[in-house]
Amino acid sequence: MSWIEQHWLSLILLAGYTGALLYNTYLGSQASRGMAGYYVGNREMGGIVVGISFFATFASTNTYIGHAGKAYDYGVAWFTMAILLVVFSWISWRWIGPPLRRFASQWDALTIPDFLGSRYISTSNHQGRHPLVQTSALVIVFASLLYLLAIFKGAGHLLQMFIDVPYEAGVGLTLLIVVLYTCVGGFVSVVRTDVMQGLLMLVGSVVIFYFVTRAAGGVASISRLSALPEKQFLFELNGGIPFAVLLGVSLSGSLKLLADPRQLSRFYALKDEAEVLRGKWIATIGLAIVLGCLFPVGIYAHLILTDVTDTDLIVPSLVNDASVFPFWATDFLVVSILAAAMSSMDSVLLVAASTLYKNIVAPFRPSSGELLWTRTAVIGFSIVAALLALKPPGDIVEITIFSGSLYAVCFFPAVVFGLYWQRGSPRTVLWSMAVGISALLVWIAAGLRQELHEVFPALLLSTLTYYLLSRAETPQEAAARS
Repeated sequence: MSWIEQHWLSLILLAGYTGALLYNTYLGSQASRGMAGYYVGNREMGGIVVGISFFATFASTNTYIGHAGKAYDYGVAWFTMAILLVVFSWISWRWIGPPLRRFASQWDALTIPDFLGSRYISTSNHQGRHPLVQTSALVIVFASLLYLLAIFKGAGHLLQMFIDVPYEAGVGLTLLIVVLYTCVGGFVSVVRTDVMQGLLMLVGSVVIFYFVTRAAGGVASISRLSALPEKQFLFELNGGIPFAVLLGVSLSGSLKLLADPRQLSRFYALKDEAEVLRGKWIATIGLAIVLGCLFPVGIYAHLILTDVTDTDLIVPSLVNDASVFPFWATDFLVVSILAAAMSSMDSVLLVAASTLYKNIVAPFRPSSGELLWTRTAVIGFSIVAALLALKPPGDIVEITIFSGSLYAVCFFPAVVFGLYWQRGSPRTVLWSMAVGISALLVWIAAGLRQELHEVFPALLLSTLTYYLLSRAETPQEAAARS
């Protein structure tokens, strides 16, 4: 049987999927005539589409592949991550989204560094060259690069296992498609494609859960697994990893929903407060369905797979197993998991590239061709990430969790306190960031993450630094920024 005969359905589905992306690219290009259109859709987006985009942006190959692998290693304790993610999604829409949308519109902020600059730097001194704006932009660019590495790795392995293309070719194909519609269509194209990708992900997660549990002997087969002595660790809080470490990992991943610029940028685009209310339930319920279907897969895999050496390959191995999935389901899942990768990649890429140009390059080399320079940044940044992804460090979850830790310690105090507390200065935020990052690195270097995840001490110190320095402010300093 020839390669085309073997993978004809996958190729048809991928062709149809790519065609839909190109159509959305065209529509997005028509709406991206200016900076506000390209960055945040002219702040005219509805809550339903942004809500779908919110959970689709968060759910990536990490969700489909990485989290199932961790559930295989750590068992039911890993559901702590899923629970916290759903809770923090609701919190983000309930308490972060409304004021952030309002302030971003009031200050004409297009990026998170824009918001921080407007919030903490007095109008008379508000310049893009300020260390606060520059530092926050550099953190976003670096953390985005790490996240893109992980997604490229997942997409490359996906195409390698499902349609027998080399890993490098899978990375290159993903790069080509994502860069095309992100570069041309901007935020509108990203959100429109996220809606399509989000719906594919919802269906795909249900399909995976159904066929995996069926192959394992049904949903109730979990009781048979729990009776096996060698599998008892799967049902213990400290079975595969100390729970304090697991809780830290879960907290680090969940806090991204409150501090990750790619998630927060969705709020910038909402038309009004009513759309925030609509989007809240769409985002939270959508994320709950996807996580509720995918997280158990790693546990049920113990009843299906043997001799697992790389847990990142559990889902690809299951989906590629003809005894578990019929060929039509496998081919459909190729597209749905690839959609998961792209739905996160496009958002990360747009946020990173727009921040790179607007907040790092433009203050020193302003240009009338902002859109051209931003599109150039999209292309350049994605190529660098793809090249690094050819030999990525660590596993998918480890990479994304560290990027989440960076966002948590740098932006959680600055954004959350900044929205609800009048105190705080550029010095306060910069010291908070410096202390948080230093604590992260020292904790990791000292080898203490095996006992307690680094996000706990780092976030505590970062937040405490912010609070103490803010309390030390004089009334005159606070008034100067108001």
